[in-house]
Amino acid sequence: MAAKRTAQAVWEGDLAHGHGSVKGTSGGLGEARVSWAARTEAPGGMTSPEELLAAAHAACYSMALSAGLGRMQKPPQRLSVGATATFDKVGDGWKVATMELSVVGKVPGLSAAEFEAAAKAAGQGCPISGALKGNVEITVHASLE
Repeated sequence: MAAKRTAQAVWEGDLAHGHGSVKGTSGGLGEARVSWAARTEAPGGMTSPEELLAAAHAACYSMALSAGLGRMQKPPQRLSVGATATFDKVGDGWKVATMELSVVGKVPGLSAAEFEAAAKAAGQGCPISGALKGNVEITVHASLE
């Protein structure tokens, strides 16, 4: 059975001076405020679609890496994943140009080379990576505690 998740956004005003909010309908994601200035300048306590995308990618990637390590019979004790989405002007428009994933793992009995290989594979295999593939350059940096 396919899982469906829903979010809703409301925007008021023009792009440059307006503001809005976004929230998930599951209750797990509280209402978050957004604005163009928060997206392209300083966040000022607000979020952006790119920050939400980075959060989604970090969560998805951590699950994919955990699953991959489990298949290797080396389940992690802890994975700490950071994701940085770069939103940049390209030509006449804006786009998410890159996504950088950085993971530090605590995985007993796993060598640094094995961890790096598993981390790279997860970077290509998680569903959010798949959604971005071919449009956003994804890099993965991995290290063990």
